[in-house]
Amino acid sequence: MDSVRSPEWPVAPLGGAAANSAAARYGVSPGTGPIVGRAGPPPTAPPPYRPSSGTASVPPPVGKPAAPPIPVKILVAGGFGVGKTTTVGAISEIAPLTTEAEMTSAGIGVDDPGARSTKTTTTVAMDFGCVTIDRSLKLYLFGTPGQTRFGFMWDDLARGALGALVVVDSARLDDCFPAIDFFERAGLPFVVGVNAFDGRLALELGEIRWALAIGDHVPLVQFDARDRLSVRDALLVVLDRALDRATRDRRA
Repeated sequence: MDSVRSPEWPVAPLGGAAANSAAARYGVSPGTGPIVGRAGPPPTAPPPYRPSSGTASVPPPVGKPAAPPIPVKILVAGGFGVGKTTTVGAISEIAPLTTEAEMTSAGIGVDDPGARSTKTTTTVAMDFGCVTIDRSLKLYLFGTPGQTRFGFMWDDLARGALGALVVVDSARLDDCFPAIDFFERAGLPFVVGVNAFDGRLALELGEIRWALAIGDHVPLVQFDARDRLSVRDALLVVLDRALDRATRDRRA
């Protein structure tokens, strides 16, 4: 992880979907399909993702104290204003640690949360929360900052993580390109979670997969960052993906 570069976050232009498209930002043409897209998937992709059947946890023998749960570090990443802080806060069993600061006029033209957003604060360092899966496993969630100027923190936050949930706003897909590129370069298992703002998506999931240029081995799920059970289901997919990767690496 020490050799992975922090994502190079381009400044998001204003002016709607056309001005915020991949063609306007990166000078590439997505061809047919949605108006946004990445250059393409990594040259060699792992086999398609297949969820495991899972096994129930075995209770400890009577009279023997239970071992403490195994800590698992998970990142919640994505672009600016996609719902990372909301995701961590919705599922955390403790009062989440947040580093929110009021947005000011100095950020106009630099931090653009989108026309639909009522966001008035922004994460300036990280978010932290935790949730116990069962008596043997506990997830520690680290939310990354989404602005360009805090990209240098990603290397430190990703150190020791077993997986990541990349939160996506379907109306601003190109904002998540740096996050996807970062985890592909790092070789860290990740899941793309499309946050259903107002309960609906701007694009179909198949169109989103095409636009993000992610292979079949990357799970793509829809969830609601405000709903605890929905966030739980998304994180369980991340955990299953990380365990699947660890199992394959052990057999190799």
